[in-house]
Formats: sequence, structure tokens, C-alpha cells
Amino acid sequence: MIDLILIGGGGHCKACIDVIESIGTYSIKGILDLKDQVGKQVSGYEIIGTDDDITPFINGHQFLITVGQLKSSAIRTRIFKFLTESGAQLATIISPTAYVSKRAIINQGTIVMHHATVNTGAVLGVNCIINTGSNIEHDCSVGNHVHISTHAVANGDCKIGDECFVGSNAVLSNGIIIPSGTILGAGTVVYKTLDNPGVYAGNPSRQLT
Repeated sequence: MIDLILIGGGGHCKACIDVIESIGTYSIKGILDLKDQVGKQVSGYEIIGTDDDITPFINGHQFLITVGQLKSSAIRTRIFKFLTESGAQLATIISPTAYVSKRAIINQGTIVMHHATVNTGAVLGVNCIINTGSNIEHDCSVGNHVHISTHAVANGDCKIGDECFVGSNAVLSNGIIIPSGTILGAGTVVYKTLDNPGVYAGNPSRQLT
């Protein structure tokens, strides 16, 4: 069994725990969260410390960032940077109910959740959330620190930049390019490449900010 420390104890952490337990090769040793949460439990696992307590666990443990990512990736990105600069090893988690092609590449710290699809030739960056039921089609490129929300679809050959948020049930047509830092609201339908980062919503997508 691989000893695992989770960082972040909210709702996304609960969903990650379900995926991790279904794999059967990880032993969750505890969760790090805010100071006022220490001693509480999440899905039966104790919050044993805060972000300041990462260093003592680096030897002998892997880590998974289980802070959720709604819109901004700043917290997840900051924690990832600290972990990698400290020499920590990050877990790559793939649900046994997900389909991941043997010709896809999944980088460290990324979680592919229940019933997601990552098809042939797709490349996922570091520290991504590929959430429940989402579909990353053939030859897509997903940057670092990206959250693809529940049941979102990126069709073939799409390129999604770093630190993007793709809302639930959003759909990207084939070959779309999404600039880094872009937020796509739930249900957004993108028919053509977006020239500028920003917040988009609607069908067809329109830039809000």
C-alpha cells in the first residue's frame, strides 16, 4: 500500500476519497486543512494538520491536492509549487470506472474521476481535475492546473491552456483553442477558438468579462 496525504478537506476531498478507496492501492494517512478544522474527520479520515505541516510527511508519503477548484486555480497551483519545490511525490489517481486510453498521457497530481473518458492521444497536464463523467476526446491537450467539471466534453484536437476552469456540461467543438486562465460557465458551448482569456457563458459562448 502507498501511504497518501490529502491536502484540502472540503467537498472535493470527499469525492476524491471515494475514488482513492475504489483503487485499493493507497492508504490514506490523513488530511491537511485549515487550522480550525484540525481534529475533525472527512469520510472517516482525520484532519491531522495544516498546510504548514507538509514537510514532515514528505519522506515516505505521496500527496494529492484535494482542494476544489471553482474558477480560480490559485490555491491548488500554490500548493503544487510548494510540494514540487520541496521534493514531494504527487500521486496520479485514476478511477477504475474511468476509461483512459493506453495512448493517453496523465501527468503527476492529476485525478481522473469516476466514469470520465480520456481518449487516445490526449495529454493531461499536472494537478488537473478530470471530474465525474467528463470526456476528453482524442488528441486533446489539457494544460496544468485545469478543472474539467462534471460531464463537460472537449472534442477531438482541442487545446485547453493552463489554469482554466471548464464548467459542468460545457461543450467544446473540435479543434477549439482555449487560452490560459479562461473560465467557461456551466453549459457553455464553444464553437470557435477563443482569442482572449476571460469568463465565457452561453450557447453560443459569449465573453462576460
